Amino acid sequence: MSGPRLGFFTRLLEDASAADRYRFALEQIDQAERSGFASAWIAQHHFGEDEGGLPSPFVLLAAAAERTSRIALATGVVTLPIDDPLRVAEDAAVLDQLSGGRVQLGLATGGTPSSFAAFGRESDRRREIFAEHLEVLLDALGGRGIRGTDSRIYPAAGDLDQRIWQATFSADGGRRAGERGDGLLLSRTQPRPADAPDAPLHDLQLPIIEAYREALPDGAPVRVLASRTALVVDPENRTRALELADAGLRRLAETMFGLDTTGLGIDELARVTDTHVGTVEEVVASLARDETLAAVSDVSFQVHSIAATHELTLRSLQLLADEVAPRLGFATGPQAAADLHHAHRTLVTASSEGLS
Repeated sequence: MSGPRLGFFTRLLEDASAADRYRFALEQIDQAERSGFASAWIAQHHFGEDEGGLPSPFVLLAAAAERTSRIALATGVVTLPIDDPLRVAEDAAVLDQLSGGRVQLGLATGGTPSSFAAFGRESDRRREIFAEHLEVLLDALGGRGIRGTDSRIYPAAGDLDQRIWQATFSADGGRRAGERGDGLLLSRTQPRPADAPDAPLHDLQLPIIEAYREALPDGAPVRVLASRTALVVDPENRTRALELADAGLRRLAETMFGLDTTGLGIDELARVTDTHVGTVEEVVASLARDETLAAVSDVSFQVHSIAATHELTLRSLQLLADEVAPRLGFATGPQAAADLHHAHRTLVTASSEGLS
């Protein structure tokens, strides 16, 4: 069995203007395609520049569609409870036409309460709203129309409803994604339980994957993407990379994990935040210890929470594809991108055969 397809995840966090951040992201997606990445994932964040500064992922991905021809263009994720599900369906369908059918649609419940309030939504109802909006979205994408009307979205979405992914931190979330035959999106890191503060990330994520697999319908392909933080540098840039990593990883350890980072060195900060930073040899060695990667179909790499420069990010993409991927068996190149595009069709075929 071949290894996971190689993906790229950008969150647009450079110390630059909005226009430059968006330009950098497009140049990084260009580089990812040239280097043979199968997918490019874009996060949606509202209100402020510190969490990504991109409220409109479909707009940026439309620009990327005009510059690329092969790489999958994916949302990672749309916060569905605070978006109009019909507009999500329409925007995704238009983007799919512009890109030649390259859209992968990642969705999640979201987790920033202030964003919900600004959109007139209740954060503590986000799971309930997500379920309601997902039903509307699926009806629109599936051509079943808008409830109570004769309207159908234009353009028709084709099989886009079979290219949905759901993000989760829990086994219950994995089960829900699996029951519908959706893809599963796993985070780059997540808090540890109080009784196992030093547990490796795969101890938390492999049970989610197991619940997902058990819930999948017969014939549905396994689509599991693990996001990971990695900055790969040439040896002469190693010291600089570690310096850039320190503040962001320290802040992540304090805010997400509640740790007192006084006295912690960069190696310990990288370990507790599940970050892979350093030379090719160092990153290959740390990723090889991540048992989740043997159980997924896709892996996407981002530099966040490292304050990497645009130039270092571009170089890291090259090193990930040219040096890291071959050593770990990650799939790259045109075939990897094509395989991702066609992965959902196993379910379509199986469903059709079941009706005959």
